[in-house]
Amino acid sequence: MNFIKKLWNSPLLREIVRFLIVGGGATVVDFLTMSLVLYLMQPEIYPDFLSIFLGGTAEPTTLATVIGTGAGFLVGLAFNYIFSVLFVYKEKGNSKTVGGFLLFAVLSAGGLAIHLLGMYLGYDLLHINEWIVKIVLTAVVLVYNYLTRKFFIFRKNARSAECAAAESEQSSSETAEAQNQDETDENAR
Repeated sequence: MNFIKKLWNSPLLREIVRFLIVGGGATVVDFLTMSLVLYLMQPEIYPDFLSIFLGGTAEPTTLATVIGTGAGFLVGLAFNYIFSVLFVYKEKGNSKTVGGFLLFAVLSAGGLAIHLLGMYLGYDLLHINEWIVKIVLTAVVLVYNYLTRKFFIFRKNARSAECAAAESEQSSSETAEAQNQDETDENAR
């Protein structure tokens, strides 16, 4: 029981849970966007929106699945960026800068490349159901996203660490000076 309590109090575990919540929300947004694209691009095989999830009258085209995957990625990216900055990571690093956003987008584009290549290989070449392929790829890209964002965007800036160290050193020297002044005052009495 103590181990579980200690584990739950871990800042890393809490960060991972927040990441999974935001990632889950981004995944729902991504899936709904892909569904909407499939529905709009191929209404002849999806008589109603729900049939996208239950199976249409035929398989969607590769073009529709690729466009749906790309659109889902972009909308999910916007959702994920906003909530990662606001909610997931305590250490903001350079995430709130233009460079931080661009790095977020570039790293996410790596995730998109993994996703698109996987959709092409799994759905088009191996003829696996598009949703099974998408779910597996989502898990792979989830791990990729956490690691790349954690180590390249949401980390302590060297400058922030230097400033904190300088402030700590200044505070320590001020405390030492105050103690020395107290001792001088006592000796003068």
